[in-house]
Order: sequence, then C-alpha cells, then structure tokens
Amino acid sequence: QVQLVESGGGSVQTGGSLNISCVASGYSSCMAWFRQAPGKKREGVATIDLDGDTAYATSVQGRFTISKDNAKNTLYLQMTSLKPEDTATYYCAADSNIGNARYGLGTGRFEYWGQGILVTVSS
Repeated sequence: QVQLVESGGGSVQTGGSLNISCVASGYSSCMAWFRQAPGKKREGVATIDLDGDTAYATSVQGRFTISKDNAKNTLYLQMTSLKPEDTATYYCAADSNIGNARYGLGTGRFEYWGQGILVTVSS
C-alpha cells in the first residue's frame, strides 16, 4: 500500500506560477499528476517513470514540468503560464506495475491516489 500526500495548491492569477508536490510512502514504478475540473472528466496531466522518462498532456506541454526526487520519494509539478482552464483539483497517483510514462498517461489506471489539492487560476 502506498500513501500519497499532496501539498502546495492555492490560488494564482493568469500567467502566474505554482508548484505542487506529493510525498509517497512506498515504491512505485510510475507516478503521475491528474486533474479534474468541476463538471469535467478526470484527465492525465503528466507522468514520470523509473527511467525518468516523462509524458505530458498536450494542453500543458511546455508549461508544466514533472519531476521526482527519489531520495525524498517526492513528486513535483512545476506549473507556469497558468490559465483559468488549469483550474482543477490535482491528484497525485502512483502505480507499481506501469513501467512507461506515456502508457501511464494514456491508461489513467493507477493503483494509488492522493486526496487531491485545489489549484485555482483567476483571470
């Protein structure tokens, strides 16, 4: 069982930046950030696998950066040039079987999920 605890959400104006993080309690082969806006389906934002390979949703490519500190077992998401449409609850996810970042982004079927953290971008 892997427990995930997110932190760092909040409010920011359009064009601003925000960093969120997620501390994991155990092993995982792939970690990810997903988000869900009110009234919308959950969508994959970014994933990272054990090789350090990453994958991003087209909507955040070039603006968001996913990274992981293996020593601290902490996942990060650096968000820049934020837009109102980035407003959502962001969820950290981890899986012990998914081995490829791009596959993880596409499948969305992760074993473990955090409680979610709200990011609000105002215009």
